[in-house]
Amino acid sequence: MFSETFKLSNGVEIPKLGLGTWLLDDAQTSQAVRDAVSIGYRHIDTAQAYKNEAGVGEGIRSSGVAREELFITTKVGAELKNYDAVTQSIDESLAKMGLDYIDLLIIHSPQPWKEFREENRYFGENKEAWKSLEDAYKIGKVKAIGLSNFLQDDLENILANCEIKPMVNQILAHVSNTPFELIEFCQKNDILIEAYSPIAHGAVLDNPEIKVVADKYGVSVAQLCLRYCLQLGLVVIPKTAKPDHMRNNAELDFVISDADMEILKNVEHIQNYGEHSFFPVFGGKLK
Repeated sequence: MFSETFKLSNGVEIPKLGLGTWLLDDAQTSQAVRDAVSIGYRHIDTAQAYKNEAGVGEGIRSSGVAREELFITTKVGAELKNYDAVTQSIDESLAKMGLDYIDLLIIHSPQPWKEFREENRYFGENKEAWKSLEDAYKIGKVKAIGLSNFLQDDLENILANCEIKPMVNQILAHVSNTPFELIEFCQKNDILIEAYSPIAHGAVLDNPEIKVVADKYGVSVAQLCLRYCLQLGLVVIPKTAKPDHMRNNAELDFVISDADMEILKNVEHIQNYGEHSFFPVFGGKLK
């Protein structure tokens, strides 16, 4: 699994399986990165909002693996919506991680979290933020640029005004919550979809309908959910700090049949993510 990649529109290869680091502090993150790399992971996902970029950098330096063998993603803070602020934040991310370049840099949200999915769409401000990413890309600070949580009209705004097209849109996608129209739009425009929270932070683990299908393949519900996203052509970045879970999440050497994919595509939508129903990942408002 670790050697499998997708190719971005600019030719850069991105590992299909990554490690998410949301809700981990610096110490937990550095250990998780070391553990993941030792197991075989080469794709690590963080964000300015996670406040653990320094931990990612420490994990990289102490992993024993060359920097160029790793694919590191971070995300620009959702509140940063002008060129200068975004440009400064990119340099801060590089400094915190101790890196010369970032493999993938993403705008974390089309709106600040406190205004997420509200009336002000920040179309003008996102064009300005995108320009900063384009310039960082041109001078080699980043190898690929993308977006996160952008809806179709948010994407159309960037596509109509950009010099360099977005290569990625990272969205919430999992069994019981798969935005097929958005995925199709992105794929038609050569924008790779990354699925964050592909196991719905555990909210799907006790779903009896999903468990029946998982049992059929002799795999866990988590493994089935990851495979489901992969077969839709999505990168998966499950978050865990537990080495056993990291190993299990990488054991995906099975294929879900077309009939079973249809069953999974139609699982009833999960409305409640419990304690995880807040940002920077899910649809609640900051407290």
